[in-house]
Amino acid sequence: MYSVAGIKLQTENIAAALAPVKAIWEQTFPGFVYEYKFLDDKIGSFYKQELQLSQFYKIFSALAIFLGCLGLYGLASFMTAQRIKEVGIRKVLGASAGSIIYLFSKEFILLVIAAFAIAAPLAWYYMHHWLQDYAYRVEISWWLFLLGGAAVTFIAMGTLGFQAIKAARANP
Repeated sequence: MYSVAGIKLQTENIAAALAPVKAIWEQTFPGFVYEYKFLDDKIGSFYKQELQLSQFYKIFSALAIFLGCLGLYGLASFMTAQRIKEVGIRKVLGASAGSIIYLFSKEFILLVIAAFAIAAPLAWYYMHHWLQDYAYRVEISWWLFLLGGAAVTFIAMGTLGFQAIKAARANP
């Protein structure tokens, strides 16, 4: 049978503070096992699974972003190859490089914005319910979603930019 005692220690030398506690425990409760645990370690073990899930989510989020950019790059390459004659005609008729880049980017950015408009409410819903399981709750701010949308748009523009500039600089 075990008994438990909670002791608050304020010291820099834990080993020196635990030795007298052990002596008093063995003197007072000779039939009980002396075993100590620190509260901060116990609390830290509660969140160990959350930290592992966090690492898991980070790895797979980076993989999903990479695969999304790869797909977007492939789609932009395909669109560029399909519209190379159109770009040549537009350039001959006086289109600037900026207007050609806008021509390619407009469609993709509208798709990214539509995807964000669908994904943001779903992400908020699931994150809100996930955070309700914690004793100390944090509210999800709207600016986090705005920042995420801006990051997604920036990444999409970076992915598309290479193909759009290549098409705009091509010799008609």
